[in-house]
Amino acid sequence: MRLGERIAGPGEISDDEILDRFLAWVGEQGLSPYPEQEEAILELLADRHVVLSTPTGSGKSLVALALHFRALCHGLRSFYTAPVKALVSEKFFALCGELGAERVGMLTGDASINPGAPVICCTTEVLANVALRDGEAADAETVVLDEFHFYGDPDRGWAWQVPLLNLPQSSFLLLSATLGDV
Repeated sequence: MRLGERIAGPGEISDDEILDRFLAWVGEQGLSPYPEQEEAILELLADRHVVLSTPTGSGKSLVALALHFRALCHGLRSFYTAPVKALVSEKFFALCGELGAERVGMLTGDASINPGAPVICCTTEVLANVALRDGEAADAETVVLDEFHFYGDPDRGWAWQVPLLNLPQSSFLLLSATLGDV
């Protein structure tokens, strides 16, 4: 069963039920979240921002999927961002597989697929431009900023900084395999 089949309409489900449905699905995949994943998911469900800095292959995408699932269950719009189109495209197809293609869109500098979808995969610069253009009026209640270690990059860091400054209405999940101890 795809995770998208467990989505309930907005207002019909509590965060406790969202967690139960998500963890049941995780178990059906033969996975068992480790304590750091569980802690991150619980913090996100409590509307807290989370910095998740763990090695590649350690399950950051599962935590991000929990945030997208919660947004969908509450009728909110969710963004996944990454610095390169190849990673954006990879996440787009993965999320289509888990949540259903009708719920996922992609925006890059040269591609637009299902731009009105409730879950948008885009390059970080695309979200930064949305944040600059729309600010607090942007329809971006939850945001996953992948490769967050670029925050301090002199040339590209602005694209990670702008959403944090201009989207105060958003809940953020900041992901990095190389950020180090913060």
